Amino acid sequence: MLNLIIKNGLIIDGTGSPGYFGTVVVENETVSIHRGDASQLEAERVIDAIGHVVCPGFVDLHSHAGLTILGEPHHDPKVRQGVTTELVGIDGISHAPFKTQEELHRYIWLDSGLNWYPPMPADWLSVADMLGKYDNTVAINIAYILGNSPVRIWSVGWNDRPATGAEMEDMKSVVREAMEEGAWGLSTGLDYPPGSYADTAELAVLSEVAASLGGFYHTHTRASLRAQGLLAPWEEALEIGRRSGCPIHLTHYRQSAQGSGSHLDYLGLVERGQAEGMDVTFDCYTYPYSGTTVTIGLPHWAKDGGPERLMEALQDSDDRARMKRELSRERLENNWLTNFTQPQNQQYDGRLITDIAEMRNQDPEDALFDLLVEENLGISTVGLGTNPHTLHAFVSHPSGMIASDAILFGEYPNPRTYGCFPIVLAEFVRAEQHLKLPEAIRKMTSFPAQRLGLPDRGVLRDGFKADIVVFNPDTVKTHATKEDPKHYPVGIDYVIVNGQVVIDQGENTGVLPGRSLRRGRART
Repeated sequence: MLNLIIKNGLIIDGTGSPGYFGTVVVENETVSIHRGDASQLEAERVIDAIGHVVCPGFVDLHSHAGLTILGEPHHDPKVRQGVTTELVGIDGISHAPFKTQEELHRYIWLDSGLNWYPPMPADWLSVADMLGKYDNTVAINIAYILGNSPVRIWSVGWNDRPATGAEMEDMKSVVREAMEEGAWGLSTGLDYPPGSYADTAELAVLSEVAASLGGFYHTHTRASLRAQGLLAPWEEALEIGRRSGCPIHLTHYRQSAQGSGSHLDYLGLVERGQAEGMDVTFDCYTYPYSGTTVTIGLPHWAKDGGPERLMEALQDSDDRARMKRELSRERLENNWLTNFTQPQNQQYDGRLITDIAEMRNQDPEDALFDLLVEENLGISTVGLGTNPHTLHAFVSHPSGMIASDAILFGEYPNPRTYGCFPIVLAEFVRAEQHLKLPEAIRKMTSFPAQRLGLPDRGVLRDGFKADIVVFNPDTVKTHATKEDPKHYPVGIDYVIVNGQVVIDQGENTGVLPGRSLRRGRART
């Protein structure tokens, strides 16, 4: 007997093609499509999807869940949106490989405001060991990309200096081994030390190794280059592609809320790269708010040496005075903070640092420095980071896909953590009609699967894996807002991962069918 039949739904297969009516059959984790009369088929479970769309599960190419999902494996904020596969290790911040657990724990600590903690102590070192943590222990599939920060820590260390020739050869070997163990490419976050200490030439060399093994370059670009020109950070990314031959993927690509120029300048850069013959794509999120660790605003010299150096700088009077001079007042005034764990600080969650400073009778810089010490660096920040008037142009551009960049902790996370994908269906498709539904689904399914290199996910097609979403196109909606972000969407009634029903009539069944998807061994 078959495992599952989904009947009477409008099948939108993920390719961008118009929908059609048919029956989706699941047997042994794979899909087959039956057109016409399927009344003779029998299954252990039948879902009547009348009035619903049946489509592939959503693939999120920018996830910060690599650590938190190990402690919260049901992953409700994301799987309830229809996400069935996520890429972790983005922003240059992956959590393998490391030579020692001490180095791994130091790195988790440094960026805890962005990725938080797994159940401690973290007990892996290699990429293969970390990927094994996800097999049949979490709700969704996890793909892994190698961040350049652990590559640099392995070979160069935590300091801001160029790599020697021998260290470059060592880093190339680290990239090669990680790719052979299942990583899908190389990521960078060029605002996050120590990976940000790498120059263009170093990144091109490492990207060439990734490209030789079928990988791609996934980049949060170098903001400091904006002083050289509006598009200079993204031009560096394309230059890395030219030198290495590596496909380039620009993550959380958008016009900033304070940015000059036109959104057409940004989209034109992608189009010019493609016209040049390069493989260039991008993803964007669907709310105007940015989100990251609050330590991103602190100067790189304060992190030159690792988290201990940063803690020292936060408590040293001379370093504090220097940081005050270099901090962006705009960042301090317009972002709210979240993820306070100390009881005396929880009253500050969701507030602007300027308001918190007033409550503490301090100036904003001193309040921020003291809170980072009290909270051991683990504070997140959210603020208006995208021009809301041009966001739709990035969401609807044919070279762009949807990715959440979701941070999964704190009482006031970015609302996209709970609503990134359903808001596409509810607002950008149904209400504002910036996209047709088949194209919107393509941007969340087959296009990111294609970018990643998944051979058998992202499309509803015979023989493909049974990652499936069933939603009501008329009622799907998110209630996640800046002021009240922690709301699950409505109208996404069923989510199937590897043939098992994880969301059933809007409720989590508790099954954990997810697994790691390793490059070169994706058909598992």
